[in-house]
Amino acid sequence: MWYFTWILGVGVALGFGIINVMWLEANGTFARDPRPDDADAPREDKPA
Repeated sequence: MWYFTWILGVGVALGFGIINVMWLEANGTFARDPRPDDADAPREDKPA
């Protein structure tokens, strides 16, 4: 019966990850995306 606990744990972890990504997408807080008000600011991944 250990496999029921295992599959529930995996399901909860996957659900948490999916909900977290959906929340970040809705709020627009991914660090790799430039903010709309920082269009003129230099980006960290480009050399100056």
